[in-house]
Amino acid sequence: MVKKEFNIDQGFEELDQILEKLGSSDVKLSDAVKLYSEGVTVVKKCKDSLDKVEKELIILDENGEEHGI
Repeated sequence: MVKKEFNIDQGFEELDQILEKLGSSDVKLSDAVKLYSEGVTVVKKCKDSLDKVEKELIILDENGEEHGI
């Protein structure tokens, strides 16, 4: 099975959808807990993705030369 790489833009879209559902007045408590849990997972993936990008940027020096990861 090939592991699909996380796309941060899709992650943000997922979070928007989760927040919209959570904001609904007719969401059941059990569904809200499930949505919250899904949201926490997506937030963690977004954070991990941003951390990875930050580490890659730190590797670049003032001249824009990459020194390897």
